[in-house]
Amino acid sequence: MLKQRILTALWLLPLALLGFFYLEGIFFALFIGAVITLGAWEWAALAGIKAQDVRVAYAALVAVLMSLLYLLPSLAKPIIYLATVWWIAAIVMVLTFPKSTVAWGGSLGSLLIGLLVLVPAWQGLVLLKQMPQANWLILAVMLMVWMADIGAYFVGKAIGKRKLAPQVSPGKSWEGAIGGLVISVAVVISYALWRDLAIASLPVMILGAAIVVAISIIGDLTESMFKRHSGIKDSSNLLPGHGGILDRVDSITSAVPVFVLLLVLAGWGA
Repeated sequence: MLKQRILTALWLLPLALLGFFYLEGIFFALFIGAVITLGAWEWAALAGIKAQDVRVAYAALVAVLMSLLYLLPSLAKPIIYLATVWWIAAIVMVLTFPKSTVAWGGSLGSLLIGLLVLVPAWQGLVLLKQMPQANWLILAVMLMVWMADIGAYFVGKAIGKRKLAPQVSPGKSWEGAIGGLVISVAVVISYALWRDLAIASLPVMILGAAIVVAISIIGDLTESMFKRHSGIKDSSNLLPGHGGILDRVDSITSAVPVFVLLLVLAGWGA
């Protein structure tokens, strides 16, 4: 398994870096759109859809919606606001699982939630790419999520005792989540000092990082919630040794829209 994970990472990481940082305009939108479309195909399975033709049709619907949004940029910010409302609701759903399953409305409700998870993530990345210092912003949100994830794993493994959401993901602990948050914030502070940013801006940056990391955890737990409900271990086997696309981007789907909203509220690139 470890060998397979390493082999997959050897081609996956360079591909992701090239796509995120070297593609521009419509090519960037298509690259991210391809990833999200595959994620949509996986999400249909989490929604309890087994028929391949229906899963493909759902993925096609997501692709069409992204295409329409690319042609209608005026809808970009409303999509981000809508996503933020969804992720706030997701907090409640995760905390009250499995009782919250009654609010999903079965497969149809799950598919609609999938649109709220997937499409705004694409929209958020497209907006980031259009902002000043676009690549730095994309790198920033990715590092916050990755560092929080890595920190949570190692801290949780070392000292984790109190379960974060036992009904959703028994392996995650409060100690791990807090450890990941601290490490991610430390990276943000290091970045601010390296770039010689104003000390007065640090409290705002730290608060923003804490919010983004906290919501990234909700993104992770939300996918885990749907996997647990559907009895699926991995979203797919598209990435040997790593599971599926959603298993790699679940935290990013929630972190990116909220990160973009914070930037918009701060007047960045508005």
